[in-house]
Amino acid sequence: MGQEMADPDEVRQESDRFSLRSSLLVPAPAERAYAVFTGALADWWVREYTWSGPEALAAIGIEPRAGGMLYEIGPYGFRNDWGRVLTWDPPRRLVFTWQIGPDRVPVPDPARASEVEVLFHADGPERTRVDVEHRYFDRHGTAAEGYREALTAGWHELLCRYLATVARTSA
Repeated sequence: MGQEMADPDEVRQESDRFSLRSSLLVPAPAERAYAVFTGALADWWVREYTWSGPEALAAIGIEPRAGGMLYEIGPYGFRNDWGRVLTWDPPRRLVFTWQIGPDRVPVPDPARASEVEVLFHADGPERTRVDVEHRYFDRHGTAAEGYREALTAGWHELLCRYLATVARTSA
């Protein structure tokens, strides 16, 4: 499982009170960029960002369909669903709920969860601009702004690892 990071300057971010937007160019066609983002989560997701932790995490993934779950499987087969796919449109668009609260407790009610939209824009035959917007932090209540600030660093690290994984697997 690779956990390399790309140059941090390759991921650009901007935010407002309840939204975080990140953008990066990856060295792969949109189909490959989408496939790595959705099908190789275990290769780039920071294992320390899971409930199971780096030693006990058995699997992390996305069920590839609208209505599918974002999940992790921990010790003894324990499964924790932490999001639901709202839009599955390869290789252009992915939207999912973020059902993890600011206190790292699961948020079972999707109406109280934030949302992530990922867009894949071809930028030539072998490059794709990936835009990630994590929005509706206000749904997380009074801790919303602090949570957005914390996830700014979190998404930056995740996307640097994603970029490194795409680069490594496209070479």
